[in-house]
Amino acid sequence: MKVCIACGTRFDGSGWQCPLCHFSPKSVGGCLSFINEIPDRGEFYRPEYFKQLYALEASSFWFRSRNSLINWALRRFFPEARSFFEIGCGTGFVLSGIESKFHNLSLYGSEIHEAGLFYASRRLRNAQLFQMDGRLIPFEDEFDVMGAFDVLEHVREDERVLMQICQAVVPGGGMILTVPQHPFLWSRLDDLACHVRRYCAGDLRARVRHAGFEIVRMTSFVSIIFPLMLLSRLFKNRPGRNFDPVAELKLGHPLDLVLEKALDLERALINCGISFPAGGSLLLIARKPGSGRKTYIEDTF
Repeated sequence: MKVCIACGTRFDGSGWQCPLCHFSPKSVGGCLSFINEIPDRGEFYRPEYFKQLYALEASSFWFRSRNSLINWALRRFFPEARSFFEIGCGTGFVLSGIESKFHNLSLYGSEIHEAGLFYASRRLRNAQLFQMDGRLIPFEDEFDVMGAFDVLEHVREDERVLMQICQAVVPGGGMILTVPQHPFLWSRLDDLACHVRRYCAGDLRARVRHAGFEIVRMTSFVSIIFPLMLLSRLFKNRPGRNFDPVAELKLGHPLDLVLEKALDLERALINCGISFPAGGSLLLIARKPGSGRKTYIEDTF
């Protein structure tokens, strides 16, 4: 079901004109736009970073490993899903990974910055893209699964985003989240990435439950190499050092491959039911109650 962002009317149909107030979203770069005003430069994310990410994501162990973990979660917990919507899809790297593995899924993505949609549209073949603010999602009971991957930490009103996702997911459907973990890891990289927080596990769990979801599985990841990450953050926070915000994405092929293999092992352990209590990031899988489906709580820490 569609939701008019101008007056809140719920309606069905193939078109987007509201039957009550007659509002219609405009097209921006070939994508329907559901935002009332363009965000200020540097709000949520710096648009110039999308070009750098587009060039570096495929060659970085971190982005490849996160894609593999997301694909595992989608296959493990939502094998019957027919639609997937990613909030804050950036350059489309996550959706492209899902597109290559899940050929029967109808895929959708949104990004508030037009610069991100430009690169996502070049990368994706079959996904429908929208310009959208995650705090105002124009759908209700529509998608089987929704995801937000390293997005919530950019938004002060993260609880509102979670509530909007819960509104847009069908009863019995689900959500997959990844967020950066541990406030003590805060570094200049977080400042440059326009983060407003790093999460504690308890805080994320409380926010997700308050939004209306039941948590199915929660674990840290980037755990096996967590000591290396901690040393890197401490080293880069030293005063007087020249700081390259994308240095961690330019490790060279041998080291990049070794780290990817380490996170492959980590994912295998997560698949066996192990939940890591500490790590650079958190993975959370949740389900919206409804349709008579009882949520199976597999494991949380």
